[in-house]
Parts: sequence; structure tokens; C-alpha cells
Amino acid sequence: MPSFLNIFPAAIAAAIAIPALIILYFLKLRRREMAVSSTLLWKKAIQDLQVNSPFQKLKRNLLLLLQLLLLIALLLALSRPVTHLARSAGKMTVILVDRSASMSAKDINNGRSTRLDEAKRRAKDLVSSLDRGDYAMIIAFDDSAETLHPFTTDAQALRSAIDSIQPTDRPTKLKLAYQLAEAQSNFNPEQLRVVQKPTVWLFSDGNASDAKDLELRAELKYDPIGSSTSSNVGVVALSAKRNYETPTQVQVFARLADFGPTPVKAQVQLSIAPIDPANPSKLDFQVMRIADTQLLPEHWSEQDRQTAEKDQGLSARDSVEFNVDLTTAAVIKVEQMRKEGDALAADDVATVVVPPPKNLRVLLVTDGDYFLEKAINSLSLKDPITIDPLAYEASFDHTDDSNPAKFDVIVFDRYKPQKLPVSGAFMYFGTVPDHLKLKAVMDGDHFATIKGSEVLDWRRSHPLLRHLSLAKVEVAELIKLNVPLEDEVLVDGTAGPLMVLHREGRQIHLVVAFDLLQSNWPLRVSFPVFMQNAMQFLAVGSEMGVRESYSPGSTPRIPRMNIDRVDPNLKQVRLDKPNGTTLLTIPQTGDFALPPLDQVGVYTTTPAIPQYEQIAVNLLDANESDLTPATSPPGGVGESLAQAGGKSRLELWWWLIACGALPLLLIEWIVYTRRVHV
Repeated sequence: MPSFLNIFPAAIAAAIAIPALIILYFLKLRRREMAVSSTLLWKKAIQDLQVNSPFQKLKRNLLLLLQLLLLIALLLALSRPVTHLARSAGKMTVILVDRSASMSAKDINNGRSTRLDEAKRRAKDLVSSLDRGDYAMIIAFDDSAETLHPFTTDAQALRSAIDSIQPTDRPTKLKLAYQLAEAQSNFNPEQLRVVQKPTVWLFSDGNASDAKDLELRAELKYDPIGSSTSSNVGVVALSAKRNYETPTQVQVFARLADFGPTPVKAQVQLSIAPIDPANPSKLDFQVMRIADTQLLPEHWSEQDRQTAEKDQGLSARDSVEFNVDLTTAAVIKVEQMRKEGDALAADDVATVVVPPPKNLRVLLVTDGDYFLEKAINSLSLKDPITIDPLAYEASFDHTDDSNPAKFDVIVFDRYKPQKLPVSGAFMYFGTVPDHLKLKAVMDGDHFATIKGSEVLDWRRSHPLLRHLSLAKVEVAELIKLNVPLEDEVLVDGTAGPLMVLHREGRQIHLVVAFDLLQSNWPLRVSFPVFMQNAMQFLAVGSEMGVRESYSPGSTPRIPRMNIDRVDPNLKQVRLDKPNGTTLLTIPQTGDFALPPLDQVGVYTTTPAIPQYEQIAVNLLDANESDLTPATSPPGGVGESLAQAGGKSRLELWWWLIACGALPLLLIEWIVYTRRVHV
């Protein structure tokens, strides 16, 4: 059934032009009056005088009919009549099928099918319309493009290639797909000199992030897939970092966005899965926090938002922040919980990997302390070393692993060091270095001390003192300290501070202001627990960052040195993916690149490769989360079938001019010239 794209301007023109033409034929000629002696010789003139009034009776007139038909043909052409033909492949057809993240949205057939399912169905229908001898090829794309089948006349092979297309969580980019399709314009399967340019069919929702950069020198038919009213809430930003004041505390920030038509409330859930070194691929997430958000549609204008806030009392709250304590390796997951009616699952979850505490190298500098040596040796440390003060000062001249700069934590027992590495973590028992802003009160050349003290209070929430009871700890002699305001007093005694945490530059200093041997603390259960907490705290403090997360489609490159740390002769590694497992062969030399990580989720390497034990892949792409299909072809190239129910549009105006107006104009000219000469 034809329709008109320009009906109203054409109707206005018709309302003016057609009556004007007819009125011209109603008008009579105005005659000049002349006096004559007789009318006998002027019978023809008398007949003319009878019709010399302003209007005459309209008579049958072939010229008027021709002119009316010509005018009607031109007015119909002005109205731009079109008809819509069922989709039909041409002689040479390139079929582009979008497999990106947004095509996994379930908004087809009342949520029973994905957009990719619908795109594949329409592409196979197009293949079924191929005539004998017609050629077609299949290209699947996301942010890359892949030829699944070259030009062929085999419809069954083309349908099988379409069925083989699998969804990915990668973003949508069309430039490579267009270039690949355009490259086929010079392909001639019959090796003829005359090459016909192919018709390109695009089955996609059209949300390409590179739409402004697209060019295509071929005829494009864009068949948009998806509903414009789909509801989707997605996590579009996630960051995590350690608190420099409290390194065991991880701050997690997430932002959500509503790409649906109406405001929504969405809960955000934070879960944590500790990483088991014996089974790193098994992640048992435990819910830790829940927060609420109020989201306004991203497509709303600022005026819409202000109206909603004023009239409905809706105030946008699209960000959440969590603080969690972590002393072990873990995976943190942020998930939006509004799943009902949500069309896309890939953007509901985002994860971040928190690396394990560093395997510390610990150096104990002491003249001998049974309790401290016993406590350090009982911890799970990598070859702790004990040396005396003289050996410590001399070791700065060494270039091997005995240099103090090679150690992560140095513990000083009753010895005031003359030198310190420029960075690191340091613990002091019964001593304080001279060059710190945290000062000990001096009595001549010795520390000023206070006799007798008991624990008055302690920071029970601090990671260093978690699960400790210090109520009955007594100290015989205490160093008197001048504590800067920015320092943390972790344990307070009846006579002054007993434990202080001090930061200066790239150094962390934990000062215990008494000699262990002059207290009852080493005999209490809380002491070995404290040493364990202290090592965990300092281990985390030396590794402040969290692991980088990757976008879908990334191919992380693992340095050779990381592989050699596991086994220089390692030949294979297992990659556990969200949708299966792959066994990868490691090259004998050089770095090792992982295959594209196409799905969101957590990937695990076995055996665990340092820094790549777990790899987080997140969508975090507002362009993919926005499921509103583009109504016009991406890049403004070609024809959209959105207004034709998936059919191709054929404009008829030039047919009216070529087959109607021009022949009528010729006939009208012939009739007019003949009447003039008669």
C-alpha cells in the first residue's frame, strides 16, 4: 500500500493550483466596443458579443483535461509517494550481524528472545529470498569484524554461518565492519570485467560508538532491532582503592544509570568472595552491604529532572560508596538488584580484584629477645632474618638481598637505627629513631621514661588491634612520647601513649613505646595475635592498589618474568572463564597474550600466574547500556527500514514524472499547437 512522505505541502499546492487553472477556463475575453453601420456582415462578432460577460459556461475542452492531468501528476510527485517491498536480497549482498553486548538484551517476543536471536532470524529470512545465482556473504561484528562466510550462492551454508554467531559483551563499533564490507565491492565471483557493487544489509540496534567516523561507498539497508521502550539499569562506573590512613580498608565507589523511560529505585548489593589459593577459581560470594539509589532516566532533559524533583519530590541519587576491611585477597562484586523487567544482564554486575597481601620479607634487628623471635618465626613469612645492630648498619653497603632496602618490614628491638631505607614499613619496640616527627622525650642521652603503666584503652576497630583484649597488659617502664596531632594513638596507657602509628613520606612507622621484656604482654594470648595483625596490616600497606579491571575484548599480555616465577618450563595454563574453560599453550620465549576476554565476569589462571591469578572484566559502557535503537542508519549512510516494518522503501515520484508528467506535457503541447494553426 503506497504512502506519502510529503502529503501536506502537496495538498496545499493542489488547493491553490487546480482551482486557479479551472478559473482561468471560466473567464471570458473582455472586448472593446465599436460602432458599425450594419451587423449583417458581423454574425461571428455578434456570437462573440454574446459571451463577452466575465464568466462563461465551462465546455468540454481536451486542453483543460490534459493540463489538469499534468498538474495532478506533478502534485503527486511533490507528495513523494512511496511503497514498501518485502525484504529481498540483491545480486550481490553483504549481511552484517551485530553480536555486541547490547544485542544480548531480551526485549523481543515479550522478553523471550534476545536482539541477536531476532537479528539472526531476519538475516536467515533475507538469505531465503536469494534468487538462483545470487551471491551473499556473512560478517559478524562488535568492536571487531569477522567474515564468517565469503561470497557464495549456497543458502544453506549462509544459514549455518548465521547460526554460528555467538554473543559477546564487547562494545559496538562499525568502522571495521564497513571497511570489510566495502572491500567486497571489487570482488567478482565470476571473474568478469564488470563488477556489481554489493548491497549491504545491517542487522543491529545501531548504537555504534564510532558513528561519527563512518563512511560506506555502497548501498546500505539498515534494519533496526529492539524496542525503544526497553527498561535497563546498569552499573556504568566502578572504582576501588585502599584507604591510605587505614590500608586494610577498601573504599568502593559505583555509579548506576537508568536507560528506561521512567524513574526507578534500585538496590545495590556489595558482595565479597575471599580467594582460596588452593582453589582460586571457586568464588563464594557473601553479601556484605546493601544501599539504595533513586535513578532518573538518562534520556530526560534537565528541565524534566527539575520538574520531577519539584512536582514528585524525586531527587536523583545514582552513586553509592562502601567501606570494607580486607586483610586477605578477595574479589569484590557490586550488583544492581532491580532485575524485574531489566533487559540486559551484562551491565548488572561489576567486579574488582583485591590482590593478596604481599609475601613479606621481614628483618629483625635485636641483641636477643626470645619472645619476639619466637613470635616472628611462628608467622607464615618467607625466610625471616635476624641480625644484630652492628650487622644491620653494615648491611647498607651490600648489594645482595641482605641490604635493608630489600626487606618489606624491619623490626627494631631496643635499638635506635642510624639509617633507614627511603621507603618501607618499620616496627619499634622500646625505641624511637631521632629523625622522625614523632619524638621521644630525652633525658640527656637517654629516653625519658615513666615508671609503671597499664592499658587504659585501645582502638578496638583498628585492623592492628582487631580481636585483641589488652585489658590486663602491664608495663614496668614506658618511653615518654611527643605525638604529632596527625598520628594515631592506637593504645593509651595510664601514664601515656603505649602504641602509635606514624606515617612520614613513603614510610610507615609502628612504635611500641616499651620493652617487651619489661611487660607481661609476651605471656598473653593477645601478643602473637597482634604480631599476625601487624604483618597483615603492613603487607597490605606495601601494596596499596587493586587490580586493574579490563573491558570486554581485551587481550592482557602477561610478562615472561611472571610466568618464570611460577615455572620457567611451564607449557600450559588453564583459563577458567565465566562461560567455560580453555587450555592455553605458553610460548617458549617472550610474553604471553591471553585470548580476547569476550564475556564480563572473573577469569582465573591455573596455575596462578602472579598478578593475573584473577582477572576482572566489566562492561561499564553507557553506550551499550543504552538500549534505545537508532532510527537512522549509523553514520547517516543508507536507508533505514524502521518506518517500513522491516521492508525496503521504494519512492515512486520519479516514476510519476518519467511515465506520467513528461508524456502528458508532450501531448498537451501537440494539442495546443494544432489548435493554434487550425
